[in-house]
Amino acid sequence: MKFLCDVHISYKIVNHLVSLGFECAHVNNILNKWHTTDKEICNYADQGDFTIITKDADFKDSFLIGGTPKKLIKINLGNISNIALIEIITYNIEAIVKLDNNKSFLVEIDKVQLNYIIR
Repeated sequence: MKFLCDVHISYKIVNHLVSLGFECAHVNNILNKWHTTDKEICNYADQGDFTIITKDADFKDSFLIGGTPKKLIKINLGNISNIALIEIITYNIEAIVKLDNNKSFLVEIDKVQLNYIIR
């Protein structure tokens, strides 16, 4: 499974996912770095079979309305520490990996649960 972290996701998350054996890139290291548009990020992720990790609600809207990005993890946790986010991602990573077999999915991570839509 391959992940692409959006601009507001810490490099600590990238490094943690890499330490777990996943391929992971950060938006600041591709295309036009932090100037890359959401549409460009979606195209890049869809073409490279990346799952976008973001806090940005615009990506959820794009998924629901336009079907892109094909694979999305939306973090709905507000301002939490990177350590807490790493723990939550680690706790849920097996369930997320199972979803990767689907053509398209949206996972929303909230404080009390993991919600998802499969297409």
